[in-house]
Amino acid sequence: MNDLLKKCKEKYGQCNPAVRETVETIVFVVVMVIIIRFFIGEIRWIPSGSMKPSLIEGDRIFVARFERFYTTPKRGDVMVFYPPFEELKNTPWKVFSRLTGFWCKDIAYIKRVVGLPGEKFEIKADSTGKYTVYINDKPLDEPYVKSAYDYSQCTEAMFCGPMEIPEKHFLMLGDNRGNSQDGRYWGLLGQERFIGKAVFLFWPFNRMKKL
Repeated sequence: MNDLLKKCKEKYGQCNPAVRETVETIVFVVVMVIIIRFFIGEIRWIPSGSMKPSLIEGDRIFVARFERFYTTPKRGDVMVFYPPFEELKNTPWKVFSRLTGFWCKDIAYIKRVVGLPGEKFEIKADSTGKYTVYINDKPLDEPYVKSAYDYSQCTEAMFCGPMEIPEKHFLMLGDNRGNSQDGRYWGLLGQERFIGKAVFLFWPFNRMKKL
């Protein structure tokens, strides 16, 4: 802000009070946006059907960011994150756009935490075509999944296990397993990639609920 005011004085000799007030207001708004987004949370919208039926296209959700300072994601949490294949550049402009959300083009996904650090997981189908996620060789109860029969078929090129999850990594899957680009395709997610936890669906009103 001081630099802007200094340039203003150099150009005009003295800053017009209205110009000074505008500059201060802009700086204040930007700082508050950064503080709110970094320490409290942000609003996001759902662009695809990968989390059906829990979340559908057009849903608006509140993503809490403060929890990441004192806790790690738990199984069942719905998290927003940058996928492993997304290169996050740390130039001043890129950092500013991520902090404020202004002109940010970094790709963010939303999926559910299914596998935790230190666990062994495997995704496999039985003779009827029903798919199940096994954690430490025990079937995982997943009532949120759209259909246990509507899965993308696991291939050798996919991450379906059996595999042990290393420290600070997580298995992230969409609830709509037949239509979700998730950890089965791009692998495990590092903890540093998390943006925040989806905690509340507030729009549309007839779907309002806690996540």
